[in-house]
Amino acid sequence: MTAADDQRARDQQADGRSAGERRLSLAEWLVLCLVREEPTYGLVVAGLLDRNGSLGQIWYVPKGTVYLALQRLELLGLIRTARKQRTSQGPARSLLKATPAGMAAAQAWLSTPVEHARDVRSELLVKLALLDRAGSDSRALVQAQLTRLLPVAAALDDQLSATTGFEHTLVLWRQGAMTATMRFLQDLAAGHGSTREE
Repeated sequence: MTAADDQRARDQQADGRSAGERRLSLAEWLVLCLVREEPTYGLVVAGLLDRNGSLGQIWYVPKGTVYLALQRLELLGLIRTARKQRTSQGPARSLLKATPAGMAAAQAWLSTPVEHARDVRSELLVKLALLDRAGSDSRALVQAQLTRLLPVAAALDDQLSATTGFEHTLVLWRQGAMTATMRFLQDLAAGHGSTREE
């Protein structure tokens, strides 16, 4: 490999890192946000995301996926190993800590509304739970989510009168789901949920 090839590979890796930060899976965002809360171990994160864990009840992440996410986040420079702890059995445990880039990425993701109404059940609920864990006010996120979905809801209302057959049935179903989603968000915005308004 020539020096130019080596530099090109480094440039591609750097480009891939910044692009990769924008393309994290929901599981990877969850893991990053949990490491961001405080230095922690992979086993602790896996326990929180287990089916019986406090966050796993919203979005379950298998243990193997948690460890793959930790590896990828470290490769992307979003978390790092703060120290290794020897155990009496098995390999050393790594205490993980979010980097400044990881802290900023997690904060930006937590404050961004989801793109689609279908992601309210998964991604938005996870964000609300993470904000609640951190003692943060979620009202700005809820309001931004309402703003994002209002035009979609209006478009569905318009589509309903312009469709027939199964397409009408499908739009009717989507409109019903959107109505329930909007009511949920309006209730949260009105203070009928955990928004940390203390």
